[in-house]
Amino acid sequence: MRRLPLVPLLPLQLALLVAAGAPEAPVSALQSLVWGPGLRAGVVLPVRYFYLQAVNSEGQNLTRSPPGQTLFKVVIKSLSPKELVRIHIPKPLDRNDGTFLMRYRMYETVSEGLKIEVLYGDEHVAQSPYILKGPVYHEYCECPEEDPQAWQKTLSCPAKEPQIAKDFSSFPSINLQQMLNEVPKRFGDERGAIVHYTILSNLIYRRSLGKYTDFKMFSDEILLSLARKVLLPDLEFYVNLGDWPLEHRKVNETPGPLPIISWCGSLDSRDVILPTYDITHSTLEAMRGVTNDLLSIQGNTGPSWINKTEKAFFRGRDSREERLQLVQLSKDNPQLLDAGITGYFFFQEKEKELGKAKLIGFFDFFKYKYQVNVDGTVAAYRYPYLMLGDSLVLKQDSPYYEHFYMALKPWKHYVPIKRNLSDLLEKVEWAKENDEEAKKIAKEGQLTARDLLQPHRLYCYYYRVLQKYAERQTSKPEIRDGMELVPQPDDSASICQCHRKRPLREEL
Repeated sequence: MRRLPLVPLLPLQLALLVAAGAPEAPVSALQSLVWGPGLRAGVVLPVRYFYLQAVNSEGQNLTRSPPGQTLFKVVIKSLSPKELVRIHIPKPLDRNDGTFLMRYRMYETVSEGLKIEVLYGDEHVAQSPYILKGPVYHEYCECPEEDPQAWQKTLSCPAKEPQIAKDFSSFPSINLQQMLNEVPKRFGDERGAIVHYTILSNLIYRRSLGKYTDFKMFSDEILLSLARKVLLPDLEFYVNLGDWPLEHRKVNETPGPLPIISWCGSLDSRDVILPTYDITHSTLEAMRGVTNDLLSIQGNTGPSWINKTEKAFFRGRDSREERLQLVQLSKDNPQLLDAGITGYFFFQEKEKELGKAKLIGFFDFFKYKYQVNVDGTVAAYRYPYLMLGDSLVLKQDSPYYEHFYMALKPWKHYVPIKRNLSDLLEKVEWAKENDEEAKKIAKEGQLTARDLLQPHRLYCYYYRVLQKYAERQTSKPEIRDGMELVPQPDDSASICQCHRKRPLREEL
């Protein structure tokens, strides 16, 4: 037999072979892993979710998507053929690292329970099928758990939240009478954005202080959602609906600071911080009213790292002067930065000079390797979503923070940039020259954000803040003049046969 002559590989062909690597072993349905809160009946969430790690036949975790079309799927049915239940089950979210996110939203409660089948083709994955013994409540069922400790254990709530501990260190006790005397005068004037809440017997009452309180719809909805799931402590408190934290008194001043609850904190304020209305609302409306939420973003992170455009990227409103500087930097250095203002309000005179960029879908941000996070009026509320992507986040130094920032470290989870952006281009150049290190920081930030920003942990955080607040109040909360009951939404009228006792409105 005649031998064919050996033909040397061209550099491009060799590179393609190296990139392709050896053929991967096939996915093993049995050895793959499935876990998460959506496999526990007692974890009631607007959208239930769990995770899947694909494992090959050699027992190795896959670190990228299996080749070809995704063969994983989820089938969920009632255990009882007599119980018909509507459940929305979208396709698994491929997180492009060998893991998948499975989601489902229930529209009715089942008494007997659910059977969850996780399949790879026709094969059951891991310990599938998973049986959730009933009752399994849907989001709008008013069946709160009476034992808060049991509820927190079911959700695997963290034992400690450093930001909560820090916030309450300024308030060993809470003088409710002082709050009643001072808050309306200091913060409840015509331009105020304060809502005064009282929670009694798991019912929520409120009155508005000030003209700008429309955002109470966001604080209402998360408090109502929490009250449907667990018995809340009796307490009375004030929520700031505005952008800026309010309480700037120092601990050693007389009179001392007041524990106003806000969505954003700052280094020179003493407000108690809760997760922002943006991430709580997107959690409540996931898979129906919003497209960007803490779960959906994880399956829409753009091309793989090697195929992303090697530039820093920014789109946003003109809510801070540094954002205008970004655009000018972009004009002068288009090879490093693509930045644009999509709407002018604060600096309308700059539109002609800087131009107005077209709106771009948030998922498309992740076509770029580097994301610039610059404050808006306060902390940029896009930051949690950027961290959940797989781009490297270049974060502006800022006095403002959200509830989870304390767990994130510069050069480990993100690359810091100076407040005046003077080193931004230098940091982009560094990232380009140190691609593996940049990729490592991006991945570490993403993994940490995935843990910190799980939707069930938002509920844990909210409950822990209310619990700590109630423990420190020195007098009993009351329903004050002008307060009205915040009603549960119409959806909660759907039939729910609770299998645990709950407070009845007519008993109060």
